[in-house]
Amino acid sequence: MMMNPVPRAKTPTRLTSVFIVIISTILGSRLQGSDWPTWGGSEQRNMVSPETNIPGDFDPGTFKEGTEDVDLTTTKNVKWVAKLGSQAYGNLTVAKGHIYLGTNNAVPRDPNHVGDRGVLQCLDEATGTFIWQLVVPKLGTGKVSDWEYLGICSSPAIEGDQVYVVTNRAEVVCLDAKGFADGNDGPFTGELKYVQVDGKPESIGPSDGDIIWTYDMREELGVFPHNIASSSILIHGDRLFVVTSNGVDWSHINIPNPNAPGLVALDKKTGALLGEETVGISQRILHSNWSSPSFGVIEGGERIFFGAGDGSLYGFDPVPVKDDEGTDILPLHLRFDGNPPEYRTRDGKPIKYATEEGPSEFIATPVFHEGKVYVAIGQDPEHGMGIGMLSCIDATKDGTWVQDQAIWSHPIDRSISTVAILDDLLFITDYTGFFYCFDKNDGTLHYKYDTKSNIWSSPFVVDGKVFVGAEDGTLTVFAASRDLKILSQIEFDAPLYSTPVAANGVLYVGTHTHLYAIASPVSEPGDGRLRP
Repeated sequence: MMMNPVPRAKTPTRLTSVFIVIISTILGSRLQGSDWPTWGGSEQRNMVSPETNIPGDFDPGTFKEGTEDVDLTTTKNVKWVAKLGSQAYGNLTVAKGHIYLGTNNAVPRDPNHVGDRGVLQCLDEATGTFIWQLVVPKLGTGKVSDWEYLGICSSPAIEGDQVYVVTNRAEVVCLDAKGFADGNDGPFTGELKYVQVDGKPESIGPSDGDIIWTYDMREELGVFPHNIASSSILIHGDRLFVVTSNGVDWSHINIPNPNAPGLVALDKKTGALLGEETVGISQRILHSNWSSPSFGVIEGGERIFFGAGDGSLYGFDPVPVKDDEGTDILPLHLRFDGNPPEYRTRDGKPIKYATEEGPSEFIATPVFHEGKVYVAIGQDPEHGMGIGMLSCIDATKDGTWVQDQAIWSHPIDRSISTVAILDDLLFITDYTGFFYCFDKNDGTLHYKYDTKSNIWSSPFVVDGKVFVGAEDGTLTVFAASRDLKILSQIEFDAPLYSTPVAANGVLYVGTHTHLYAIASPVSEPGDGRLRP
């Protein structure tokens, strides 16, 4: 650190004071930790946290007899546990003392809002206490566009006092982080009508969400979400970048709107449409657009990276321009097919989608790291297992559409897992249940471990450990090293579909039904309380 010269006569007092301030600031920042305000923690989406003092061994405890409440006296290193709905797929975010996550309404927080709904919950970070919720009526289309009881699957993104989320209705909603407790703060005043189902009487109170604005992608863009809308919003500057979830219909063959965009840019203050991709992604859609965008800066400028539902990775300029027809578009710079040619065709004939040896789309989020993009192809877990591919792509190439953009590729099974990169190591899981450690530079496989359970979530790296959750409820904790070392295995009573997250010295593990806050120092046996 460079410091300005200090006159010798004043050195003892002023220099000591300066160092005290510097040291206090450094130690304070480490002790305070940091928030996790968006999926991936940052615009680059790398699943690595700088947090320290995160326990790698804990006991989630047991339920009190006849209830779904965890008995904290049976736990170890558990700060608190919050009950969610019956199905929670969304990944949580943490900002300014609040936790935000999506679930369903199987356990209503408010008797005014009952029945199957999508729910965005806001909890107190320190205690897990419920603060407010946004309840979202279902579309009524069943499994086709708004699958029953799936709830909200999008991870909220937080900036300042605004919360941005994609609902189960394929709406982008901006909310006040304080909820309705401090009144209606936005131009939107139709919260009561918004939550009503078939005009039935309901009411709005302090525990409801305060909507600032909404953007209905079905109404405005003609989007046809397949099964459910699922994308985590990218905030960059004054724009929001949102994947639309446009997809096929019940037949899995017909595309209701092949002209709807797969990616759009909105004004974060008003929700106005600022630009869209117009490169024909939806015309080539395999199933749906469920990935989330990421951001990176290369020598050629800024890029928005989007793993699309046609199996290609795209790099767009984040600044919209008008095309020859006057449409505001996102300029295309990069396109890379995540499927090798042999996944697409055999003997000159297309290989059918959703077969074991056929092509896949992107569901995982592309991670930008040091001028490269890392991402694997995959499919809806309902389609079962099949061949996949993990690729490291040169993000600096412009305007190309060939396989030579891949710096390296390595076959794995289909994956919906976002990678985590620590130093020269890359960690990823696949749906079959394998956990991999690669060299990020050349794709050398250091090791491969079979968890013997399907995996939906992504590996999460924090404090020298890699946390990997599986569908059978097992959380495996690996050492974050090039050598395979299992530190612990923790058994939960429900599937682990979401990814663990660390913020401000606490590890959060969400099962299908509960959220666990795990922290050091360890608790003394028998009372569940944390002590210094």
